[in-house]
Amino acid sequence: MTRATLAEVLAPALRDGHAVAGLVCQGWEDARAYVAAAEAEGAPVILQVGPGARAHMPLPVWAAMLGGLADMAGVPVVLHLDHGTDAAECRAAIDLGFTSVMFDGSALSLADNIHRTGNVAAMARSAGVSCEGEIGFVGYADGAASDGTDPDEAARFAAETGVDAMAVSVGNMHLQRTQEGRIDRGRLDAIAARTRVPLVIHGGSGLSHDLRRDLARTSPVCKFNIGTELRMHFGRALRCTLDDDPALFDRIAILSSIEPALTEAARQVIAGLRAPA
Repeated sequence: MTRATLAEVLAPALRDGHAVAGLVCQGWEDARAYVAAAEAEGAPVILQVGPGARAHMPLPVWAAMLGGLADMAGVPVVLHLDHGTDAAECRAAIDLGFTSVMFDGSALSLADNIHRTGNVAAMARSAGVSCEGEIGFVGYADGAASDGTDPDEAARFAAETGVDAMAVSVGNMHLQRTQEGRIDRGRLDAIAARTRVPLVIHGGSGLSHDLRRDLARTSPVCKFNIGTELRMHFGRALRCTLDDDPALFDRIAILSSIEPALTEAARQVIAGLRAPA
């Protein structure tokens, strides 16, 4: 199946009351596991490459690897640049075949964020790909504090940038290791009342499966970014493999043995966002 844009997979999700998983990739094995999980569930998937992954491996390598997976997949696969902070990096991703880019201007003033995000959104649109932006600031567990999204600013941001999806700060937080997070539903509902742009929750690992499912069914949130939750599954599976066979040393054998557990964990994430009422 051909590569899909973010807009192409979020439109039916918004219409039908479910969400699409944005799964944060760190290498070949997890990316392959995520595509296998999506195929098993018959669902689209968004493969995301964040700043840490880009620092570890060059963007052209990511583009070739994820593009190959997408082109062989039996479900729509979005190649998404996550948390891009300059237009040049977003342009490079588009030129390499990414079908979606996120420009993260959340640390900028409102006017600068609108201006710079709007420029990237226009660039993406002219290339036939999608753009996600962020308004408000999603903080980090044990790190920078969140700055909640102002509903009126969100409405202006959506209208003036032309983004295909809008990440919001409504109690969600990056890098949470437990699923005890809470959402400010009043703030989320106020944002939803002012715009019809599909909404994105970063830090989805910090929310329970039930809460994610409920938000997908009852709000315009139709993309959840999931990274920490699946990285923790990867780490546990790796430790079990090495504990079970301390003499094991072959990289391919070690990492291949982890993929089934990671695929199953990703299936649970994907299925949970599409579960019927």
